[in-house]
Amino acid sequence: MASVRRGTGRSAPGTRLFRFDRALGVRIVAGTDEAGRGCLAGPLVAAAVAFDPHALSRSARSDLAALNDSKKLTARARQEMAATVLTHAHEVVVRVAGAGTIDRAGLHRTNLDLLARCLAAFTCSPDICLVDGFALPAPAPDHRPIVGGDRTSAAIAAASVIAKSVRDRLMAGPVAERWPDYGFDRHVGYATREHRLAVRSSGVTSIHRRSFNSIAYSQTSLFDDPEDRTRPSGA
Repeated sequence: MASVRRGTGRSAPGTRLFRFDRALGVRIVAGTDEAGRGCLAGPLVAAAVAFDPHALSRSARSDLAALNDSKKLTARARQEMAATVLTHAHEVVVRVAGAGTIDRAGLHRTNLDLLARCLAAFTCSPDICLVDGFALPAPAPDHRPIVGGDRTSAAIAAASVIAKSVRDRLMAGPVAERWPDYGFDRHVGYATREHRLAVRSSGVTSIHRRSFNSIAYSQTSLFDDPEDRTRPSGA
């Protein structure tokens, strides 16, 4: 269980996030977010989490008090919080798209599709669906985009934690074992100096996204012909 610093005089982050969700005035609140959008390699992972914030027990509220935007948690705290979310959430959905899908459809379109698929996959019929930042095109379920949603809503923050935890486990586990020379267990596919050097020395793998016109690829054979360069599909 992730620890919470006590005695600061401030509400725990999870307390503040759940306050927002309860104030929506409905029973089941769902939120969705993604991880891996800015990576050079590996999948895009989206998750959606539904809570009944009014029905959480005192013990559950205590367990979830440290819930926060995944980027504000350490790797260990994030994995612990992911387990806590799985314990107390009403329902959790995860969807994944690989590099090939991202290259064919484009990063942004793939991102929106994954978020919509996560919301559509719920069996619990949420009363409201929240999306971190984006308005999803039809036929996505009815939803409300929340700018900075992972810092605002408990459901979206929980989705960010699940998405990031699932992706990191995949990249640091089977992906790192399959390609041990790339350091995926350390950078999980982001464009770190170590990763760029590995690409320059060993080339790209099947999980690298060709749709990124990145400096990391500048000395590989990927873009031998300037006309073959694909414009970046997103940030």
